[in-house]
Amino acid sequence: MNERIKVLIVDDHKLVRQGLRFLLEQDGGFEVVGECEDGASAAGEAARLSPHVVLLDLLMPRVDGLTALRQIRSRAPDARVVILTSHRADSRVREALTVGARAYLLKTAGVEDVVTTVRAVAAGQTVIDSALAGRLMAGPHGTAIDRLSPRELEVLAAIGGGRSNKEIAQRLRIGEETVKSHVSSLLAKLDLQDRTQAALFAVREHLVALED
Repeated sequence: MNERIKVLIVDDHKLVRQGLRFLLEQDGGFEVVGECEDGASAAGEAARLSPHVVLLDLLMPRVDGLTALRQIRSRAPDARVVILTSHRADSRVREALTVGARAYLLKTAGVEDVVTTVRAVAAGQTVIDSALAGRLMAGPHGTAIDRLSPRELEVLAAIGGGRSNKEIAQRLRIGEETVKSHVSSLLAKLDLQDRTQAALFAVREHLVALED
């Protein structure tokens, strides 16, 4: 997008909000349109301010981040939510992505990671912290999924969403040959025969939520 990316920051720590505001406004490509100190006011502010991206913590008073995420998705469906938290439990990662978060970052992420992620999410991409991506899914296929790279997870989710290689390439801004390579790799890692099996696998493991 050519216009500045409008961002709403939701975190109960004032210093974190101030730091994120300074970080984003220094870039020049962002406009911080508002701040919330708890999850209770997040959905209302998102609906009122129409941000492109919401930076949302999970651990907050009054209304927790996952509840706030559901409310934001309901009241401001065009806002894309980036979870920025210290909470690294696999169950929280899976639930946040299933509910509709477009990215999950730990607060240990570097400055450039935050800026890059907000920009990528505003452009329609999904981003998962590399420290968490390998453990994204649990269950009987957990060991196999652990072998997938973050990009392969994105491609698998897109296959589950019914996208062609060309559409995946356009969405992820990579070449079609690169997509084909990722598809071949993930099929081998998951011991699947074809795209149909991959699509069914992605749906069964709730990865398609990454593609919404």
